[in-house]
Amino acid sequence: MNTFRRHATLPLAVALSLACAGHALAQKQYDPGASDTEIKIGNIMPYSGPASAYGIAGVIEAAYFRMINDQGGINGRKISFISYDDAYNPSKAVEQARKLVESDEVLVVFNPLGTPSNAAIQKYLNIKKVPQLFVAAGATYFGNHKAFPWTMAWQPPYESEGRIYGKYLLTEKSNAKIAVLYQNDDLGKDVLKGLKDGLGDKASTMLVAAESYEVTEPTIDSHVINLKASGADTFISVTTPKSAVQSIRKVAELGWKPLYIQGYASASISSVLKPAGQEISQGILSAYYAKDGSDPQWDNDPGMQRFYAFLTKYAPDARRNDISVVYGYGAAQTMVQVLKQAGDDLTRANVMKQAASLKDFAPDTMLPGVKLNTSATDFYPIEQLQMMRFKGDKWELFGPVISGEISH
Repeated sequence: MNTFRRHATLPLAVALSLACAGHALAQKQYDPGASDTEIKIGNIMPYSGPASAYGIAGVIEAAYFRMINDQGGINGRKISFISYDDAYNPSKAVEQARKLVESDEVLVVFNPLGTPSNAAIQKYLNIKKVPQLFVAAGATYFGNHKAFPWTMAWQPPYESEGRIYGKYLLTEKSNAKIAVLYQNDDLGKDVLKGLKDGLGDKASTMLVAAESYEVTEPTIDSHVINLKASGADTFISVTTPKSAVQSIRKVAELGWKPLYIQGYASASISSVLKPAGQEISQGILSAYYAKDGSDPQWDNDPGMQRFYAFLTKYAPDARRNDISVVYGYGAAQTMVQVLKQAGDDLTRANVMKQAASLKDFAPDTMLPGVKLNTSATDFYPIEQLQMMRFKGDKWELFGPVISGEISH
């Protein structure tokens, strides 16, 4: 009897062993940029040029991945982060994207920054079926899963931001006369569209003036003068950092005292409000989804304690009050989560599948109540913001978290 059992169980054990081995082999799948030891992540940032203030995000992402590598990597694989400068120039972005895909052979192009640059590389990356993942720009079409299945947003779409400002003004200042200064690209146009949608039927009466400017204009002073002349008592500045600084200064210089809303793309204290002038920036409103890295209210917050410990060790020169520093950390943490979920199936298709399978994921830096959710038909991970007011030397949050969901 014992002999029979011994012989009977041997083939079963062998069969189980082979089945497990086969399963493990089936799970390990790689596309270019992935192997048993490495995951190559590509990135494009404006380290120079008119939007260079945002470049610190790339520095923080590199530091975050360095920390992950020091902790043993992701499922035993080290991250190789390859980041190039495009100077906020779309043609340069195309050149760098081709280099990342065709020469460096990265698995994904992660968090490339800027609406013009991302628009320029979107079609190429989709044709190549390379994930353009967690785009650092809020144009609505970076979450258009039907037209661009290989592109996914990260931050809230600008249209959501505009809707949230519209909702806020309808509630708090329903008789407002609104003037909008907006960058003449998808950043500006999407916020303006969202604002109109958020205001609904009242948009035609509340919106009294809107002027666009080109990012290459040396100054936006004339636009601010025109908008003040409209008689508006509410001013929304949808600008990138250089123009945002000029806008704040010009409004103060003119003695204009509107309710001032600054688009979140340029709500950084260190790169916008302080350079513009802390005194004249008092009372400016904005909305955001992440914690202010310099606000003492988060000192005992476990997520922010991890963020501060990271800065101390891996990016000691970074300013914790720079929104782009907080941004880079949150985006990198989300990328790591997706790669963890991907396990040993490191194909580009599975990376996109996992990115579209985030459930209530809350990076350390998100405001309480803001969670990342995606699905096969929802490529906008974050669609919530909370209003905030600049007071003293920091942003003060107020009111509820407001949803600005757009139809998917």
